[in-house]
Amino acid sequence: MVDVCGTKPLVFRLHEGAPELVRQVLLERGWEEFEGQQQDEGDWNLYWRASAFRSSDYENIMPWQRLNHHPKTVGITRKDWLARNLRRMRGTFGSVLYNFSPTAFHLPNDYVRFLEEFSKHRLANGGKGAYWICKPVDLSRGRGIFIFEDIKDLAYDCPVIVQRYISNPLLISGYKFDLRIYVCVKSFSPLTIYIYQEGLVRFATEKFNLGTLNNLYSHLTNTSINKFGPFYSTDKEHIGQGSKWTLSKFRCFLRNMGINELVFWQKINNIITLTLLTIAPSLPSSPNCVELFGFDILIDENLKPWLLEVNYSPALSLDCSADVTVKKGLLNDLIDLLNYKEIDGLRQRGYLRQKYRTPCYLGSQIPQAKTPVVFLLPKSLCEPCCREKCQSQSCVCCRGGPPAESRGTAQQSPHHSSENLNCALRLALGSSLKPATSYRRRKTRFLHSQRPKPLDRSKALNLESESENGSCATTPDMLRESSKKKAGSSVKLPPIHGHKYKSTMYPWDDQVQNNTVPPCRVGDFILTFPFNEVTLKASQKKLNIKVAVQEVHKLTSQLLSSRGHKGKRRKEESNNTFGGEDKLESLFWGPRNPLSLSECFFKT
Repeated sequence: MVDVCGTKPLVFRLHEGAPELVRQVLLERGWEEFEGQQQDEGDWNLYWRASAFRSSDYENIMPWQRLNHHPKTVGITRKDWLARNLRRMRGTFGSVLYNFSPTAFHLPNDYVRFLEEFSKHRLANGGKGAYWICKPVDLSRGRGIFIFEDIKDLAYDCPVIVQRYISNPLLISGYKFDLRIYVCVKSFSPLTIYIYQEGLVRFATEKFNLGTLNNLYSHLTNTSINKFGPFYSTDKEHIGQGSKWTLSKFRCFLRNMGINELVFWQKINNIITLTLLTIAPSLPSSPNCVELFGFDILIDENLKPWLLEVNYSPALSLDCSADVTVKKGLLNDLIDLLNYKEIDGLRQRGYLRQKYRTPCYLGSQIPQAKTPVVFLLPKSLCEPCCREKCQSQSCVCCRGGPPAESRGTAQQSPHHSSENLNCALRLALGSSLKPATSYRRRKTRFLHSQRPKPLDRSKALNLESESENGSCATTPDMLRESSKKKAGSSVKLPPIHGHKYKSTMYPWDDQVQNNTVPPCRVGDFILTFPFNEVTLKASQKKLNIKVAVQEVHKLTSQLLSSRGHKGKRRKEESNNTFGGEDKLESLFWGPRNPLSLSECFFKT
C-alpha cells in the first residue's frame, strides 16, 4: 500500500478476539498495528472488534477513524429480534414480499401460539406432525440446535426460537447446503448496501435423511460442527474433500442445471435488502462505521431462497482453500471500500484536528455537554488572549485539553474556559461565531440541530496554512474585543425536544454532505441499494421505507415479466424502471460477470 500523504502509514487497532486474518491482510497492505503504550489513544484509523463496541467508542470517534460495527444492529443479528422485526414488516407490507423466512415462535413467550400452529399442521397432515427446528436465540455456530417432529421431544432451558424446518432442501449429490453471502452496509443514513460477488457454499458432510433427525452432520451446514464429522476429510461425490465451495463454483452448477440466474440472484438480493430495511430507520447516523454481515440462505427444491439467519462478525478463519480464496479478497476489498485517502489526509495534516464532543453516534440523540469543544490550534494563535487570564500550562484553548492536575480548576471556572474557547473558535471561523455556552455543574442537553456547525473545509485549510506560516489574519483588535466579552453574554439554552434533531453533517463525509452517488462497484463489492434514482432519493435524510419496498418489488416484477417480452417493450420497461436518464448505472449482483440492470432486461 502506498502512503496517501507520504508521511505515516495507516494504523489499525485490534481488540482481543479479532480475527488473525485481519492483522495479516492489513500488514500486507503496509499498515502498522496500534501500540497502546507507545502511541496516543486516538492515533489509529481502524478499530476492529469481534464483539460490539461500547457507547463511549462511538461518542469519542475522530474524523479519521473507522469502527467495524454500526450501533444497534442486534435487531437482525439476534434470532428472536430478527423474527419479531420480520413479523412486523410482514404485517405492514404483506406476506407476498416478506415470505422468505419460516414463521418463528419465541419460546417460552409464544408457547401457546406454537401449540396452536403445531396442532393445526398435525390435523392437516392426517395426524402426522411437521418437522420443526429449535435454536437458542443468543448462540452461534450451530450450538444448541436440534430438530424434532414430536412435541414431547421439545425441551429447552433458555429462550429459543422454534421454526418450521425446511424439509425439502435442494441437494447436490444428496448433500444439504446453504449459501454464505457477505454484505457490507457502509451507511444506514443514507442506506448504502454492497454485496460481495464471491461467497461460500457450506455443505453438510453426510447425506440428507429425515429418518435421522439427531444426526447433525446430515442436517446442519455449520463448518464449526462438520469439521469434526467422520466424513469431513473424505472425497465426497461431486463435493470433494471438506465441506465448502466458492460461489463461483456454485454458479457453474446453476448453469449446468439450466436455472435462470437473473431471477434466482434477484430473489436473494431482495431478501438482503428487505431484511436491512427492517432496522435501517431506527439506527443512529454513524458515518464513521461500517458493518460486514454474513447472510445464510437456504435453497429449497423449488429454487426458493429462505433466510436462515444474519451473522454478526461472520467467521474469518481459514479452514480450507475456499476460505483463502474468498476471505482474503473480501477483506482487501472491504478496506478499499472504506476509502481512507481523504480521511488519512485529514488526520495527517491536522486541518480538522478538533476534539469533537459532537459525536458521529446519535444513539441517545441528547448527549451531555461535559467539557467544551476544543480546537487543537497552534499555541501562537491563542497566546495574546491567554496571557491576561491564564498561564500557558493550564490554558485549554492552547492545548488539546486541560492537564490532569488542572481539570478540577477548569471545571470551577466555566467562564474562563468558555472565553478561551470563544477566542480559539473566532481565530478559526472568524467573528461570525456566537459566544460559546457557559458550562455549568448541572448536566445540560443540546440538540444536534442547534449545535455549532462543523468547521468548513476551506476555512480549515486556510487555518492550516496560516498556522504553518506563523501568522494569523485575525487582528489584535479582534483578539482584545473577544477577550473583553462579559461573562453573562452566553447564548440561551435551546428547548429540550429529543424527537426533533438533524443528523450531524461532517465535512470529511462527502457522500453524506453532498448527497453524491456512491460508487457502483468497489473491487468485488457490488452496490445493490440504492439501485436507481427513486431509491437514491428515498434513502436520503429520513429513509422512506414504503418507496424503497415498492421499488424492490417493482424491479423484481419487471425482471420476471421481461423474460417473455422482446424488443421495444423491453426497452420501455427498462426506461420506466430506471427513470430514463438515471444517475446510477447500477450493476446486477449475482452473475459471474455483472451486467448493468438495464442490460438484464435485454438478456434472453
